[in-house]
Amino acid sequence: MTEKKYFVLMKGGKDTTQVFHSKQPRGAALKAATRGETDIKLRERGTGKVHVFKGEKNKVPKPANAPAWLPDMINKANVKKIRIDRI
Repeated sequence: MTEKKYFVLMKGGKDTTQVFHSKQPRGAALKAATRGETDIKLRERGTGKVHVFKGEKNKVPKPANAPAWLPDMINKANVKKIRIDRI
């Protein structure tokens, strides 16, 4: 079993208090995009890597197999990886 990695959201070159965990950096970036972040910089704890993403959040209709309690329109996050910076 692979371990989850911890990614700290950075703003203005400094760490924030928001930490996302996921096996892959993209999973953490999707979580950040869901919260409304657009310029996403995630510092991977324990390494010198900063993963840089562009993110967006769109309203889309719910899928056909969605549960009844889900609203008709849901938020869907989308991210695109730009680069990896080394610090």
